[in-house]
Amino acid sequence: MAQFDVWEKEYRNPQLITNSDEPQLDFKHYIKWLRKTEHVDLGGLRVLDLGSGTGKNSLFLAERGSDVVGIELSTTAVKIAEQRSEERGLFAEFIEGSFGNKFNFKDDEFDLILDVVSSMSLSEKERTKYVSECLRVLKPGGHMFIKTLCKDGDKNAEYMLEHFPGKEKDTYVMPGTGITERVFSREDIESLYSEFNIQELERKHSYTIIDGKPYKRQFWLLKLTTPRVS
Repeated sequence: MAQFDVWEKEYRNPQLITNSDEPQLDFKHYIKWLRKTEHVDLGGLRVLDLGSGTGKNSLFLAERGSDVVGIELSTTAVKIAEQRSEERGLFAEFIEGSFGNKFNFKDDEFDLILDVVSSMSLSEKERTKYVSECLRVLKPGGHMFIKTLCKDGDKNAEYMLEHFPGKEKDTYVMPGTGITERVFSREDIESLYSEFNIQELERKHSYTIIDGKPYKRQFWLLKLTTPRVS
């Protein structure tokens, strides 16, 4: 099943995602850090939210004056995001499509890019394009926040890779949903984002609810910037 169909099915009948409009907690912590430590003003900030889902992170920033564009594969998710935006009297643009292709944006257009548990579902070819396009559209000195699945020390990932292997390196197919996920070692992350400045790479765990049961998962939290022009 194509990933579009898989994610469309997931948003119509959620198994992994929640219907909450509350922004993701690690994302909120990152935004707090961005404001206090990096002294970034959210007002007028041009933001690209990759895999924007139903818009909860995008709308959090729109409420604070940011100019946000979200890219999302699922038609249903885009419609929900647009509805929530209208109901709250906010403006954020939501585009239906994949971010594993060339972005339809100018060079150096964005101040901030978000990838909150999204790019782990890309193919290797798509992931290579996604990284190069993020480098292209992010301004010199711009910021990027990534939360993605960690392979190191994750017993559930080890089990899934053994019993439900995907077609590409370190991928598995989620039973019941058909969603393909990639897990990453520290070396994978450092290599993949080597053209960025890595400000911080942190491993943390949280729990994913599947079929009503909690599963402990390991994640990477990654703070990046693009090199400044000298």
